[in-house]
Amino acid sequence: MKIESLLIHGGIDGDEKTGAVSVPIYQTSTYKQEALGKNSGYEYSRTGNPTREALEKLIADLEGGYRGFAFASGLAAISAALMLFKSGDKIIVSSNVYGGTFRVIDKIFKNFNLNYKLVDTSDLKKVEESITEDVKAIFIETPTNPLMTITDISKISEIAKKNKVLTIVDNTFMTPYLQKPIKLGADIVLHSATKYLGGHSDLIAGLLVVNNEELGERIHFIQNSTGGILNPFDSWLLIRGIKTLSVRMDRHNENAEYVANFLQENSLIDKIYYPGFPTHPGYQLHKSQASGYGAIISFVLKEGIDINKFFKGLKLITLGESLGGVESLISHPATMTHAAVPYEIRQKIGIVDNLIRLSVGLENKEDLVEDLKNALEFAK
Repeated sequence: MKIESLLIHGGIDGDEKTGAVSVPIYQTSTYKQEALGKNSGYEYSRTGNPTREALEKLIADLEGGYRGFAFASGLAAISAALMLFKSGDKIIVSSNVYGGTFRVIDKIFKNFNLNYKLVDTSDLKKVEESITEDVKAIFIETPTNPLMTITDISKISEIAKKNKVLTIVDNTFMTPYLQKPIKLGADIVLHSATKYLGGHSDLIAGLLVVNNEELGERIHFIQNSTGGILNPFDSWLLIRGIKTLSVRMDRHNENAEYVANFLQENSLIDKIYYPGFPTHPGYQLHKSQASGYGAIISFVLKEGIDINKFFKGLKLITLGESLGGVESLISHPATMTHAAVPYEIRQKIGIVDNLIRLSVGLENKEDLVEDLKNALEFAK
């Protein structure tokens, strides 16, 4: 089945008992048991819920993985993956990873002696040189948030397997519609499903997919033990959002390319980060492992442009956290998504104070360009 069909019919397709084409919302905390040790397959909704299970089977199908899991947020999914490791272990992490990922590793898991090292994972030599006996995983984003650095998933997976460590890929920006890390060798794939998978800025959710039974058992134990599950209604809402992912992503891609070309030609933009340009250092690699460029564009305003006036000048594009919704969202990484990253690290990796991240939505592309043009002129 092609992915456009799988998005609609994957996982558990409808309801066998009633013939309903939409999976029912099982809004229940517990289940009647016939006798001691005898039940219908469900005991308590933290452990398993039919609506959540339909979503979990769907994301496993879409990613081509063994088993999927749904969490209350993307960071809950990331935290569950990090709980696979123990005190004294170390994780190699992409250097310009999402600020929330950095924060939970640096401020929470570091307290339990889970160590990390920030590495430019696009440089395979640096990755290999960073692997020591205590390294147990390589955690990558590709493209990274917000600088759109591209990492070779297959090569990283090869390095990981050679050293008997796990490869974990945050696939939020690409979604399984555009990129399938497990098929490229990854062990675990993560999503902030709040973003493109949900697609409408109306839910918070995280998804995780593993490539084998042993990891599946371990993650399920963590999910059930720590309890950061996704509720039935949001599970249903996310299934509904996923059904339109292909048409949304096609439009996102089209709009982003149009907007990126405008920004590239604008004299008020100093630098642009967009993997769809042949001049992007990771262009050919990204093209070989993904089927589209996505809809995130980061760009640096030229010196002298008033960033506050630029944001104020926008009338159609919304200044706000998050990305991946039908509406275009714009943010300031240094004070918003990556504020938890120390200033020195931000400057070193390129998250400068005049860097802007744009999530291109589904509005008319000419309207979006007009809005950006007016805001840039206003900020001069």
